[in-house]
Amino acid sequence: MSKTDPVIIVIEDDPAIRRFLRTSLHSNGYKVFDAETGKQGLVELGVRKPNLLILDLGLPDMDGVDVIKAVRAWSALPIIILSARSGEQQKIDALDAGADDYLTKPFGFGELQARIRVALRHALRPQDSAPESVFTTGNLQVDLSSRVVKVDGREIHLTPIQYRLLSVLVKNAGKVLTHQQILREVWGPNYQEHAHYPRIYMSQLRQKLEADPAQPKLLLTESGLGYRLKVW
Repeated sequence: MSKTDPVIIVIEDDPAIRRFLRTSLHSNGYKVFDAETGKQGLVELGVRKPNLLILDLGLPDMDGVDVIKAVRAWSALPIIILSARSGEQQKIDALDAGADDYLTKPFGFGELQARIRVALRHALRPQDSAPESVFTTGNLQVDLSSRVVKVDGREIHLTPIQYRLLSVLVKNAGKVLTHQQILREVWGPNYQEHAHYPRIYMSQLRQKLEADPAQPKLLLTESGLGYRLKVW
């Protein structure tokens, strides 16, 4: 472990899971600090200045959503939820409060590692700067400066709304975006009641960008939540 190893804070009240995460993450090159309560975790966050937070929602002293809101009041730190709460609304509440990703227990450590890598890559881009002009994942290439979209080197024509939806996904690549977040970003605050819009336009995007729209590899559905653009 070196001074440049990414620092991760784990807030989790289950000692077995906390110990597993501490050991596994440490062996994969991360510096890990943990806490069993929300208040202890917030203190650790202030002291350690971490690169990422892994948070359980069911804490003994405060709800995890309140922890998210407290962090978001002063930091854009990537937050990955690791929780036994599997209800659709509970996931939406956490993501809308500012969490970047959500994994349900039991979880695979390999998948958690992948989500961590994506979150850290996304966080490397300064919040106030524009993303890289040309974004590439898999066989998809999006030139944000010229608004040119290519699949396997072939230019794809998108309507203005289709492109706006894709650009929002690109700027949040790897993150889960809820239906409400997508509606706000693509159509604006007055369209919150039009929940069917993202589904319709996502279907159109898949028809143009996916080799098999029925089995998408790029534009993934997060069941009951929203969508995520996969990053390779």
